[in-house]
Amino acid sequence: MVYLGLAEDEYEEEYPDDYEPEEPEPSPVRRLSEAGSRSSSNDAVVRAMPTAPSARFHLLRPSSFNDAQELGDKYREGYSVIMNLQGAQPELAQRIIDFASGLAYGLGGSMKPVAEKVFLVTPEGVQVSAEERRRFLEERGFFNQA
Repeated sequence: MVYLGLAEDEYEEEYPDDYEPEEPEPSPVRRLSEAGSRSSSNDAVVRAMPTAPSARFHLLRPSSFNDAQELGDKYREGYSVIMNLQGAQPELAQRIIDFASGLAYGLGGSMKPVAEKVFLVTPEGVQVSAEERRRFLEERGFFNQA
């Protein structure tokens, strides 16, 4: 009834004669509510979108099992390690593969073959796109066989 003007508003607020309500300053940032309508809330927060870290690669051509430490160190630093075992003796290649697969599994990463006797070991949270992998391998003279 009040809305239509057919009745008096019983809860009419009274202000002193010199009182002027403060108007909030308009905010340049508006947050959309769940329904998608605009809200006039001033508590909106603007944050920069995180950028994906660029892939960092390390190429390893082991000649002895002592090179496994280099693999582990680079992996823990967040590098994706390409292991080229094409020139390694079969026994050494098997030991390095066993070490790398245990390292990747233990630290939540992954290990994938990318060419014949060439493996990519990536740390947890790192994904290497097929395009990045192809470009890296082509730059070093490998051909994607996986």
